[in-house]
Amino acid sequence: MKLILDIKDDKVPFFLEVLKNFKFVKAEPLSSNKSAIIDSMKQAVKEMNLVSAGKLEARDADDFLNELQS
Repeated sequence: MKLILDIKDDKVPFFLEVLKNFKFVKAEPLSSNKSAIIDSMKQAVKEMNLVSAGKLEARDADDFLNELQS
């Protein structure tokens, strides 16, 4: 199983040290780029769920593509 944890910067060294004591845990930090991509994907899924539930209006695909080209 993989988990993503959000840890305060000043607590990261301590937390990583604790994790090193567990042989069954492999910990590696994400780059800021990968972290941003994951955050964007989570937001997209959240918005899609709201659209599916009728709580948010979807944008027209043509309008979206035109916006990307601008």
